[in-house]
Amino acid sequence: MEQFKTLEDLREYIKDIGSFYARPTTRGEHPTLYEGKNGGEYVCGVRKRDYLFSTCGKWVLPSNSMGLSFSGHWQHLKQIYRLKSTRNGGKPVDVYWVLETADLPSGLKIILDPNDKKKRHYFLAVTERMRVEQLVRKLQWVADRMSVIRGAQRVL
Repeated sequence: MEQFKTLEDLREYIKDIGSFYARPTTRGEHPTLYEGKNGGEYVCGVRKRDYLFSTCGKWVLPSNSMGLSFSGHWQHLKQIYRLKSTRNGGKPVDVYWVLETADLPSGLKIILDPNDKKKRHYFLAVTERMRVEQLVRKLQWVADRMSVIRGAQRVL
């Protein structure tokens, strides 16, 4: 593992190995699920507005314009980080991230938000119909393989 002296060193290193996708998360919260939340706007810790649900609410359907939000550019990440920091009650915010070459479970894919002209916002989208419980297991799998930058305000 290489030691980085500055954020610019890290940016240069990442450029050589591909794009990254990052997600700011309040410390103590799960990076891909809303744990402990069920009912209302959540199903098994999955926020309903993030994914396309069947009318019965037991299935998640493929969509090219919905999914869990990720930043694919430093500027976008900084904006989302600031927004998250102001709304978290003073708790520290950590940044979870994966590289473009990450091995994702079948049925999930990182796609560009079709409404983002600057190409900075991405979705972890569902590409095949699956039960909500399957999606939860896959999101946990992704979270287990994400790297984290603790107290990211120092590097952003």
